[in-house]
Amino acid sequence: MERIDMEGVRGTVREAYGKIAVSDRPDCGCSPSCCGGGTTIASEDIAVGVGYSPDEVTSVPNGANMGLGCGNPQALASLRPGETVLDLGSGGGFDCFLAAQTVGPQGRVIGVDMTPEMVAKARRNAAKTEWEQVEFRLGEIEHLPVADASVDVVISKCVINLSPEKPKVFREVFRVLNPGGRIAIADMVATTGIPEPLRHDVALYTGCMSGAATAAEIHDALGHAGFEDIRIEPRNPSEGVSGSPRIEDYVISMYIQAVKPLR
Repeated sequence: MERIDMEGVRGTVREAYGKIAVSDRPDCGCSPSCCGGGTTIASEDIAVGVGYSPDEVTSVPNGANMGLGCGNPQALASLRPGETVLDLGSGGGFDCFLAAQTVGPQGRVIGVDMTPEMVAKARRNAAKTEWEQVEFRLGEIEHLPVADASVDVVISKCVINLSPEKPKVFREVFRVLNPGGRIAIADMVATTGIPEPLRHDVALYTGCMSGAATAAEIHDALGHAGFEDIRIEPRNPSEGVSGSPRIEDYVISMYIQAVKPLR
């Protein structure tokens, strides 16, 4: 992909999610439960459907859960009090606020999003809470506004598939992690090669579907970045390819975990 195409993709994604941020209606966005279905589903139902508990959904400020997601990275992260957590593509702050409750006042949570409207929304949501350990920064996940070796855990859901430079994202994640740090990611992953007509569909790309890499590609990118103990597993093992020419038959939600070596 030429640079102009990469910037074009980022611009399209930024515009799409800027519109979602300023909209008052729930939007299924990256949720595989409603992608391509043409039906609006409540953001609370989407969150529970992809793995969050009802208690988690009700424990964050109104507006933080925007119905965007394909899994629950909190279930993988095993967060501990005092840890520093980085959320890639933090949106309205949903996962950041959940992480803050676990890491506590001695911990720190940083949300990064490339959409100004999303960062503004997350900051407004943060103002409704007493979680002073949470902050939101404007930035691209390919160029993280985070210092080297300053983060214990990186979480993300349904965001890395939107990047046209996924290997660069994983190199950046490796850079900001402390030695021994870990990633806990929920994302859409291609089960096979996506046909070109579907891959070039802009709506499917911004819907977190046609830009998905295969598990092998993700594994290679993580390995080349320096990660070890790489695990990529379907969130729902019953999902799979049916053979019909629908985008939902080429991508599924998966959990991605890896560790930055101590050495």
